[in-house]
Amino acid sequence: MQNNSPLKFEFVALMASLMSIVALSIDALLPALPQIGNHISVVNSKDNQLLITMIFLGIGIGQLIFGPLSDSFGRKPIVYTGFALFIVASLICVNTKSFEVMLVGRILQGMGLSSPRSISLSMIRDLYDGNYMAKVMSIVVMFFILVPVVAPTLGHWLIQLFNWQSIFYFNLIFGVLIMIWFAIRQPETLTKQHRIKFSSHLFIDGVKEFIKHKEAVAFTFVSGFITGSFMVYLSTSQQIFQEQYKLAEMFPYIFASLAVSLGVATYLNSRLVEKFGMWRMAYTAAIAYSVVSLLYVILFFSGKNPSIYVLLIFFALQFLAVGFLFGNLRAIAMEPLGHIAGIGAAINGFVSTVLAVPIANFIGNYVSTSVLPLFIGFSIFGVLSVLVFVLLRKNASTVKA
Repeated sequence: MQNNSPLKFEFVALMASLMSIVALSIDALLPALPQIGNHISVVNSKDNQLLITMIFLGIGIGQLIFGPLSDSFGRKPIVYTGFALFIVASLICVNTKSFEVMLVGRILQGMGLSSPRSISLSMIRDLYDGNYMAKVMSIVVMFFILVPVVAPTLGHWLIQLFNWQSIFYFNLIFGVLIMIWFAIRQPETLTKQHRIKFSSHLFIDGVKEFIKHKEAVAFTFVSGFITGSFMVYLSTSQQIFQEQYKLAEMFPYIFASLAVSLGVATYLNSRLVEKFGMWRMAYTAAIAYSVVSLLYVILFFSGKNPSIYVLLIFFALQFLAVGFLFGNLRAIAMEPLGHIAGIGAAINGFVSTVLAVPIANFIGNYVSTSVLPLFIGFSIFGVLSVLVFVLLRKNASTVKA
């Protein structure tokens, strides 16, 4: 089934577009957080971070539902079902003045978006494996990262032209267009003979199979460490640049410039991964991620923020490392799970996301007057990630010996 069929640009673009609906729903909203907070009567501005982290919680939960179902009923029908839930949730968000209802709407949005997000990974795994799969995932992520480059600027323009609700409506229109393209042009990747018969034990059996694969479990946790620390940046970036550095007007452009470093890294990874291997690339990136963050902590341990230019250099180096990590970590975790790609992607996504949300919420509470807590979080979870690589490499060597 994993025959590494020729790479098709349209397939890559479609998979990236499915994932980009998620990125747009998160990043385009960042400039609007203060306005939304005022609309729903948020007292503490730090609570606005929940509007970002709760959508990730929904993504994590939703994958446990849609991933296993896609193994039984095919990928495409489940993508449509998830997007329908996203539509309903978006309408809830734009028609409420309650903070609690808004959070419920964001969780439901995340649950709906978990379908195109995780199933796009399953579809890639249906068609590719090994380092070539990592190459395809890197290319998809590279296109996917173009969205955060423009999303905050787009959100800023929409607010100026209309209001914050227009961001939700734009996301809906964009999503519908992607769904039409997907319906017309993308064939089903999971043939009927490869589907798993639906039963009440489908998920339990999938979990049992998943935990048999040590690398899948370990690198799912590493994905959670990296995603969690990066999620802190996503949820606090508006607060850092607009409140700590007083750069409200520049925020969309700063955010975009940093996203470019992610895009450069994922492009380079797609070019190099077949030569050096996904394991070596990810291990080296994890070390770089840790070193950069530890260096910041050592240099600015006083808690006083450096100049904006110094901060941007550190962020750019950090995100270069993240760009090499994201695609490779998922590919390493998914490599042994081709026979349960839907459930495998679901468990991988659920565990890594649900692990990431409390990490982001906890660290985010301390990012009020200084960026230092953010880099302390980067350091802790970067070092933990490196330790996982070291332990697995040591165990692998022991087994071979």
